[in-house]
Amino acid sequence: MSIDASFVACQALQVVRWRRDLGSGKLSIERVYLITSLPPGAATGAQLASWIKGHWGIENLLHHVRDRTFREDDSKIRTAGLPRTMASLRNLAIGLHRQDGQKNIAAALRRAARDYRRPLALLSLTG
Repeated sequence: MSIDASFVACQALQVVRWRRDLGSGKLSIERVYLITSLPPGAATGAQLASWIKGHWGIENLLHHVRDRTFREDDSKIRTAGLPRTMASLRNLAIGLHRQDGQKNIAAALRRAARDYRRPLALLSLTG
């Protein structure tokens, strides 16, 4: 990961998240710290909260699917550019199925595995 040399941290934020486990009823509190290059007053608290929530939308729609459906964290691929290549292929599969209107990527992958023409059709490689 590269760091943008032009980035200047102007604000630090503390986000406190409260979560209750529906099974046990146990309450947990998590504190995370964020930095932004926005000067104070450039965004409202509501805007900042919306951007943070948007980040979690990406996390839930992409990374969570890669972790759970493709079991990416368990991958033994660790050399050269292969991890990045596999992540790109997983992103392509997820993106194609989402573009096709699929909400459940695991179910879409199972359907695609049963008929070799489905993934080809998604890629517009069939006549």
